[in-house]
Amino acid sequence: MLPYVYRVTQYDPADRDLHGSYAGAEDSVSDHGVVEAAYLRAVEAFAVESGIDRLSVREPAVASFVHFGAEPPMDGFGLDGLFPRGSADSADTADTAVPKGFHDGAEVSLDTALELVRVMLRDGGAWCRLEAEGAFAVHVGWDQYLFIGSSSPCDEAQARARALGLFPESVDASPYDMETDEGGVQRPGDDAFWARLGWAVASCQAGLLEETPVEGASRWHRLDYNTLDAVRAGLAPRARLAVWPDLSSDIAAVLGSFPADGLVEGVWQDEDGRIHSAVVDEDDYAELAARISRARAAALLPVYADERVPFITAVMPDADGVVRARWRTEPTPSDRNWAFLETQALRRGQVVTGTVIHIADFGVTFVDIGGFTAMINIPELSWLPFDYPSEVVSVGQQVTAKILDVDPVRERVSLSLKALQEGPRATAEEAD
Repeated sequence: MLPYVYRVTQYDPADRDLHGSYAGAEDSVSDHGVVEAAYLRAVEAFAVESGIDRLSVREPAVASFVHFGAEPPMDGFGLDGLFPRGSADSADTADTAVPKGFHDGAEVSLDTALELVRVMLRDGGAWCRLEAEGAFAVHVGWDQYLFIGSSSPCDEAQARARALGLFPESVDASPYDMETDEGGVQRPGDDAFWARLGWAVASCQAGLLEETPVEGASRWHRLDYNTLDAVRAGLAPRARLAVWPDLSSDIAAVLGSFPADGLVEGVWQDEDGRIHSAVVDEDDYAELAARISRARAAALLPVYADERVPFITAVMPDADGVVRARWRTEPTPSDRNWAFLETQALRRGQVVTGTVIHIADFGVTFVDIGGFTAMINIPELSWLPFDYPSEVVSVGQQVTAKILDVDPVRERVSLSLKALQEGPRATAEEAD
């Protein structure tokens, strides 16, 4: 939290309501001229007085529609010329390429930062926070509101803003400060994650990777065990990852799985190997079905949050292995298993207590050991002879067991009741 935060607008405070919202007659979109230039010069003045000449892009986003039509859409989300285009010819990109350099943590010069502010003032389709950690921040809000934070009071910059015809006012905080959820542990896209992904691909549990480098746009990658390293190397810094089952080559079955109505996301691979995606409702089902009908492989994925549960998720760390992206993924059951194993540091030989929650028809007993489901194979239930596991344990029973193995790749913990029991040899020696 920066100690000095200013709301900078073109609006006289006399024309705002009690909440600070403009209630006057001026246009609340960029004039592409004198007023816009004044905003940029004000940002520059605050940055220079704060000793800032470079800023980091944080939590970038793009939108397919802009300001409800108040501004015409811009090619490349208004970022053309600021960042290189994404590789639109790649077999693993979405229909709309996101500029390569526009990612969380990208460091830009003050001149480029000012051009990004211009794009946001014009509702060009791209948005981000511009920040120098602990020293400076620029957030562009709706209706031409700027929020500028600094580690110094910036008296000269305030005077410069007023001379430019703007109104800087001190506020407690920017309403666009990043709200971070401190609960839980974010899974990083590190070596352990990729080992887990490799096992999932090899066992046919996964085959599709959704990469979200900026909010509002995804790139899709079809996986096989031999291409994992190449896919990993091409991911955007700090991207969010979601892993899904593979696309299906049974196109007829995919076409038959359309719901009656509602939003759905179609993902398909064309005959040239390119992967595409589209989110549609029932009005566009026919068009999406026509495109999928010509595909090599495809899948329909749910859109609604309570239904959209991938296999595993992660956020790509920086080169030193540290996750510095502030956005998070919604944890899946596999992610929660990973977090349990990561924080509990279970080891072979450790004794744990849990509750039997299920005895499978194939004989494996499942035990809840504090939020993680461990397993006991039949031979590890008892030294005594028995025909069925239910003769030894029952659902709801609390048991104490020894850990035989912890497999972080498959996220499995194997237990043994027998290891804590006296074996036949010890019983025979006691009898002697």
